[in-house]
Amino acid sequence: MQEPDDVDRATDLLARARRVSVLTGAGVSTDSGIPDFRGPQGVWTRNPEAERLSTFQDYRDDPEIRRESWRQRVAHPVWSARPGPAHDALVSLERSGRLRALLTQNIDELHQAAGSAPELVVELHGTMHHTECLSCGARAPMSEALERVSGGEVDPPCPYCGGILKSATISFGEALDADVLRRARDAAMDCDVLLAVGTSLGVHPAAGLVDVAAWAGADVVIVNAEPTPYDDVAAVVLRGGIGELLPAIVGGTPG
Repeated sequence: MQEPDDVDRATDLLARARRVSVLTGAGVSTDSGIPDFRGPQGVWTRNPEAERLSTFQDYRDDPEIRRESWRQRVAHPVWSARPGPAHDALVSLERSGRLRALLTQNIDELHQAAGSAPELVVELHGTMHHTECLSCGARAPMSEALERVSGGEVDPPCPYCGGILKSATISFGEALDADVLRRARDAAMDCDVLLAVGTSLGVHPAAGLVDVAAWAGADVVIVNAEPTPYDDVAAVVLRGGIGELLPAIVGGTPG
């Protein structure tokens, strides 16, 4: 059970820190109407087969998986989602001058939409807002491909080489971009506090950033609705609504 003074302890750690690196996961965006994956009502919890849509080999080799992926992309709540209180709280932290980096596992770009500086946001798992060709590597706005799907193309090929188009995200079976991972590790090593918010800390190498920060001497603060494998590493663990807890420990409002 969460101790009454845990919020005060987390608030104090963040207030004293000169450099805070933040790691965010799907729980940050649930208040914006984007479901998480592994929570009690998560996409994969309710339908384990849906995980195949995020598996690289299945997507590459199975045309029906791709067609279903495109159907779901057209209707995805990300296109109408707006930043929530957790996103706004991290903008406040940035404007205090103490945010070292915002490392996110999310692919929705809601941090940028809230006003987080793009140069501080490290998208560990890529972005849903662009497509990438698996053959020639060409990138383009996702909106262009979705227009084609809405026009009747069930599996739109690359307009340049005819290859398979995929969202510019990291699927299971794909490696993280080396430069992105280096930036994230540098930020984890160069902070006083690592604040992990709304992430199950069950996916590596992103989850391993907690070990990196702790090894380098940073205090770890975890804010998540469910237990994580790294709770025993943390100086403070907070359980509850992220949209309420994060503004409480960060303080202030953006603007």
